[in-house]
Amino acid sequence: MELVQRNQRINWSLRLLLVPMLISFGLYAKSDSSIDNQKVIDALKKNYGERAGKRGNAWVKILTQDKALSNREKLEKVNRFFNYFRFVDDIKLWGVKNYWATPIEFIGVNGGDCEDYSIAKYYTLLELGVPDEKMRITMVKALRLNQYHMVLAYYETPGSVPLILDNIDGKIKPATKRNDLLPVYSFNGTQLWLNKEKGRGVLAGDSKRLKRWSSLKQRLGVNNLKQPKLKLE
Repeated sequence: MELVQRNQRINWSLRLLLVPMLISFGLYAKSDSSIDNQKVIDALKKNYGERAGKRGNAWVKILTQDKALSNREKLEKVNRFFNYFRFVDDIKLWGVKNYWATPIEFIGVNGGDCEDYSIAKYYTLLELGVPDEKMRITMVKALRLNQYHMVLAYYETPGSVPLILDNIDGKIKPATKRNDLLPVYSFNGTQLWLNKEKGRGVLAGDSKRLKRWSSLKQRLGVNNLKQPKLKLE
């Protein structure tokens, strides 16, 4: 019971830290901690066009209508929603080698690479009430493709084998069923782990050590949306 209460306090503390920051970037309404749905949709339309606004509308429906689902149901729905988006390399889409898009940018341009899928799933599930300590954005080596790749891992309990949300294999599977992935490191809103065996990791400090992650958190919201080099509409 004490552990559950501590985790609840950690998750609530993280929420208290995130909400003021997101208010300042125009993602949340100032009166409470709910996302300002219309402001998001309007920003998507203005910056990326009518279709982007429709995608944003579908996204906010998930955020507002699916909070009562079980965590597994939330994982399935969010994973399926974002896996419909197109895969495209950063250099083609953004004109830079490695750009971590915010969820709003990812939705706006209708595509991105593996980091963008994982980040969008993470923030959406966080907003749906899935605790931060149950999720880790995980860098892996995709052995069959012989390249680095990013997925989202969900841990039902701290010691459980994580479930993997992936844009390459759309079916959610336990890490033990993903022999094609070799974990390298993982992180969430507060922590960074170096992985030494499948589904496990050694705590390596604060996730702020990851410069791209810190940069992404500074760009959350609708006030500083980047325009793509390639239009996917």
